[in-house]
Amino acid sequence: MTGFCIVAYSWGDKYSAEHVQRLQRGVARNLKMPHRFVLVSDDGREADGCESWRIPDEDLHLTKVAGCFARLRLFDPIYLADHGAERVVVLDLDSIITGPLDDVLDRPEPFVIFQGCNAANPCPYNGSTWLLQAGYRPDVWLDFSLEAAARVPFYLYPEDQAWMAAKIPNAPGWKVGPESGLYGFQKKHWTSGEKLAPNARIVTFVGARDPAHFLHLDWVKRHWLA
Repeated sequence: MTGFCIVAYSWGDKYSAEHVQRLQRGVARNLKMPHRFVLVSDDGREADGCESWRIPDEDLHLTKVAGCFARLRLFDPIYLADHGAERVVVLDLDSIITGPLDDVLDRPEPFVIFQGCNAANPCPYNGSTWLLQAGYRPDVWLDFSLEAAARVPFYLYPEDQAWMAAKIPNAPGWKVGPESGLYGFQKKHWTSGEKLAPNARIVTFVGARDPAHFLHLDWVKRHWLA
């Protein structure tokens, strides 16, 4: 069993089973290296082609507030060891895989996060895509509390990306744009209107947007509905 995992989170009813399946299929089409696709949820929900992990009971309160803080449990080395995970890449369920991923995700650093796509939010990090080596910086989890997260700089509300920026400043990143192939749809450095941006590999629909709202676009049909 490979220790390299692509991890997506789902709790509540914001995302459907179709979001999970479409992301899983997009990864499967575009990632050749051996990997496991993992769905982490509050209720143990399952999907074809996905391994199912549960959010620990003691973390369920984190799913009741904004900020995606439940994902920070990945910095707990015991949690990842219990699941046989050595490296994880977290992808938001509102992302579309639009190109080859192997050279994007084959990074040697212990932590890498998407950077530079936020517009109004001054946080340099965007939590839609990040990579973590198991055991790296366990203090990101051990020092975390909702009270501590509220004391670091944030935009509209405390969130996991702001906490990671405070704990691991100046981390290596995928810089938004054609060199990395990572984009926020119609966010910074997206200059092609509704057309697919150059060399796009991962397109995330930042904020309240959802790929399901853009089914009139040929590239969304081709890469997300296929």
